[in-house]
Amino acid sequence: MKRREFIGLVGGAVAWPLTASAQQQGKIVTIGILAIEPWPPIDTFRRALHDLGYIEGKNVRFEYRYAKEDNERLPELANDLVGLNVDVILTWGTDAVLAAKQATTTIPIVMGVIGDPLSIGIVTNLAHPGGNVTGCSLSSAELEAKRLQLLKEVVPGLSRVAILFNPTNHYMPLALQSARKGAQVLHVSLAVYEVYDTTTLDAAFVTLTKDRPDAFLVPADTFLVSQRSRIAQFAIENKLPSVYTFREYIEAGGLFAYTPNYNDLFRRAASYVDKILKGAKPGELPIEQPTKFHLLINLKTARALGLTVPPTLLARADEVIE
Repeated sequence: MKRREFIGLVGGAVAWPLTASAQQQGKIVTIGILAIEPWPPIDTFRRALHDLGYIEGKNVRFEYRYAKEDNERLPELANDLVGLNVDVILTWGTDAVLAAKQATTTIPIVMGVIGDPLSIGIVTNLAHPGGNVTGCSLSSAELEAKRLQLLKEVVPGLSRVAILFNPTNHYMPLALQSARKGAQVLHVSLAVYEVYDTTTLDAAFVTLTKDRPDAFLVPADTFLVSQRSRIAQFAIENKLPSVYTFREYIEAGGLFAYTPNYNDLFRRAASYVDKILKGAKPGELPIEQPTKFHLLINLKTARALGLTVPPTLLARADEVIE
């Protein structure tokens, strides 16, 4: 995703006392990474830093803290990184940045991606976030309504849609609100299935098998994407059309996704880290938002579900998996 595909917000950059020392000659800077799992775009972040001159073992090292499908561990892991006095913390997901922000007001925090930092209360202004947090934001809870619309195009008789909902994710209420608005416009009903661990996911599968909705929607959630293979396989086995927020679902066999390019977002995160390590103040680095989203369709899955994807939808797809 090119730079022009982001909404650039005006802001300056001044020295950030904590990290100015990180540029001392010969010093190895330490970057903490806080996330639910080792998501592929995190590797993109590391490669982007390498391209900017940060060579692991020479002038940078990484401290990884993954919650391993348990969001409740994030505060403990954030405190661990703070205790190591890392120079910057990169986060993935709403709960990760909330945990990091609670753990420190001085160590810079760069959001690889987050749903909506304004509504969650992480920052009060995108152009001038203030404090120690900056990075990339989707501000895309409204996109759940768009995803429902896409489902309607694939399943014209759509009337009942299931939505997987993680009550431990602070972003989820925003996604659910958007989905409900979209459902009202499309004259479809929504059924909410709470899922926050493997046990509740198993229970949701049992209930979905009995309820037989017409399709289901999976909003952005770090735990749910960690279960992408199980979710995509369940949808295929039960002939359920489904729409997702991450590319990884489609690679796992999901039907289609409407999503930004997360690899590009994490490349942008690397540029934030670079600026901060060179003395920029995170609170004065504008939070950026993508303006381009990609429609991904898995035709192999469509055939397995007995669905015919409308030619008009195929023509709009950015990528079709055969």
